[in-house]
Amino acid sequence: MRALFAAGERSLPVLTLAKLANVALSMLWGFAVTFVFVRALPGAEFQAFLLLIAFNNFTQSAEFGLTNVIYARLRRWWLARGGAGDEGSGQGGDFRREEIGVLFLFLGTLVVGGGLAVAAAIRAGWIGTELPAIFLIFFFASALNVLLLLAKRALAAVDRNLLWEALDCVRRVLGLAILLAVLAGFDLMASVSLQLLLNCGAALVGMVLIARRTAMRTRQWFAWRVGGGHVRRTYLRDIGASAALTLSEVAAYNAPYFLIAALAHDARLMLLFDFVFKMIRSVTTATRATIEGALPRLTRSWFAGDRAAFRRGLARALAVALGVALCADVLLLAVGQRLFALLFDGRAALGMGELLLLCALLLVLATICTSVYVQGALGRFGPLLRQSLPFLAGSLASVPLALGLHGDTGLSYMAIYMLVFAGTALLHAAALRRLARSL
Repeated sequence: MRALFAAGERSLPVLTLAKLANVALSMLWGFAVTFVFVRALPGAEFQAFLLLIAFNNFTQSAEFGLTNVIYARLRRWWLARGGAGDEGSGQGGDFRREEIGVLFLFLGTLVVGGGLAVAAAIRAGWIGTELPAIFLIFFFASALNVLLLLAKRALAAVDRNLLWEALDCVRRVLGLAILLAVLAGFDLMASVSLQLLLNCGAALVGMVLIARRTAMRTRQWFAWRVGGGHVRRTYLRDIGASAALTLSEVAAYNAPYFLIAALAHDARLMLLFDFVFKMIRSVTTATRATIEGALPRLTRSWFAGDRAAFRRGLARALAVALGVALCADVLLLAVGQRLFALLFDGRAALGMGELLLLCALLLVLATICTSVYVQGALGRFGPLLRQSLPFLAGSLASVPLALGLHGDTGLSYMAIYMLVFAGTALLHAAALRRLARSL
């Protein structure tokens, strides 16, 4: 079995297929949550639940890009040691295993802090619900994905992609079964509680796998003073740039939820954006899976200074990302309007103009995704931040601009939002050209 996983790890098609299978389950999970909760909750409760989802997205994304930082540092360290994980010759930068324990502590604290903030928002009435326990437990179960992402990125850096993807697929299948059981009469509270236990168990398994692969000792997990001091001394600047980038990206993608709620008071516009957000999330997740399958070779060629191999790999990654977006467009044109009606239980309809603009948006999104994921894996957080800030400004302006125009608000919003993505894609295309020439 170990030899089988090792062979699959070295195979680009096998690794990419495994990641895409996980992505498919992840996308199915996102739609299943809406499909189940819109039927399990009354109308007002579901509106509050959408705000909880937005807050959860902020919390998960507020890991400040630390998973990208640890991937770049750990990957450089692993490759410099020939994939052995020993102390080697001192090359590969100044990475220390204690960093991993500090990052798990930080992200665990983030999850707890987010839960306390949600509890305060419910108590203050900002998230109006009569089901606070279910909302809180669901939040914690979902927010734990930030720890699972850290485990995934750390294991990817040390060539354990396939093993984690297989385990994560099992977790997602079990989670879907628990969630969909609600439609058959299973108690909603029991369902979200089991989700929480399942994700806690997966996080512990991830920590065990990291410890074995990197030869971490138990004391290194808890050497928070040593690890924290090392983090402050060596890559606080990377963390600062990554944190600013993450906050900018999180605000750009999620701010329309809150702007629509505050300015529009339009339930249909909120449902439209929720659908657009889900499509963007699905395509970016699928694109990330294909790029992560190529990252082992891309990072090897980059750190080895092999310009020709890196440019070939980058062009291939961009072509595959465009292929993912085209597939999504074909599916949306075929079933998008029916999917929208089914997803929101017939409470609103998706216009053809809005659908076509969404398809155009997903095509330009491919360039943005390729740039963000490749540059992030190489630790280029400063350049990414310069490309992200105009995107943030455009996203914040999109809702007020759409509301200020006459006519169909949904169509106006989609046209403005698509133009924001198109302008951002041009910035990222220029960045990719510079990157390919820089070796």
